[in-house]
Amino acid sequence: MIDIGDRIKRRRLKLGLTQEELAARTELSKGFISQLERNLTSPSIATLMDILEALGTNISDFFVKIEDEKVVFTPDDMFVKDDEGMGSSICWLVPNAQKNALEPIMVTINPGGSTCLDDPHEGEEFGFVLSGSVTLILGMRRFKLKKGDSFYFSPTEQHYIVNNTQREARVMWVATPPSF
Repeated sequence: MIDIGDRIKRRRLKLGLTQEELAARTELSKGFISQLERNLTSPSIATLMDILEALGTNISDFFVKIEDEKVVFTPDDMFVKDDEGMGSSICWLVPNAQKNALEPIMVTINPGGSTCLDDPHEGEEFGFVLSGSVTLILGMRRFKLKKGDSFYFSPTEQHYIVNNTQREARVMWVATPPSF
């Protein structure tokens, strides 16, 4: 069941309107808008259409079912790509993250392995070493990181991570915009 009052309130707040402002735009009372938003009264179709017009929407858009945004992701949602030639694997933690503002991945790098060379691009990158030790290559610079260390940079140079140790390393890596 659609909560009309809640949807009206959310739309009003999104537009930065007070109940008084919405009431003035629709020639209704503030009390009626308050009761409507708390589902203590129901509007007529004509009144609802006036309210929706004042809120910059129409009846068909207003009643479109809002998809529930997925918030929690389990291992069943994740996708892993092994790159045996590089000695590493990437686990996409959030499916279809390329449509989002950021993309989190889990990189596992075998001893002697590395990630692929990534060319300069827009955005920012962040990583956190969960286990093992790695070296971040950023252009001509090299940064050694161990468990508990993190990195953050603007990817204006070619970059990749290498594991020169005898132990597997795992790095949580987040890029914005998505580039993996």
